[in-house]
Amino acid sequence: MSDTKWQDQQEMFQVTSPCVGVCTSGARGYCKGCLRSREERFYWHEMTDNQKYTVVQICQTRKARIIAMRKKRDVSQLQQEDMFSSIDLQIDLF
Repeated sequence: MSDTKWQDQQEMFQVTSPCVGVCTSGARGYCKGCLRSREERFYWHEMTDNQKYTVVQICQTRKARIIAMRKKRDVSQLQQEDMFSSIDLQIDLF
């Protein structure tokens, strides 16, 4: 949904909380379940629907960034494993 459509129709839709029931803060203070900051969680019920929608979009961006970093880390880990597996094969020959 585009932002303009949301702004035009915001009174028709209620933004539900992104909470998934995993209310534990990570090292940077974001909830491990919904990825909201402490302030975003604390003030959720005082926000307008437009503000809530913005927070949900920010959380989706945070989630995408985390997934991308994990994929990058997994790829570099695979590259290291491949490098060491060839050395292991060479050692087995001796």
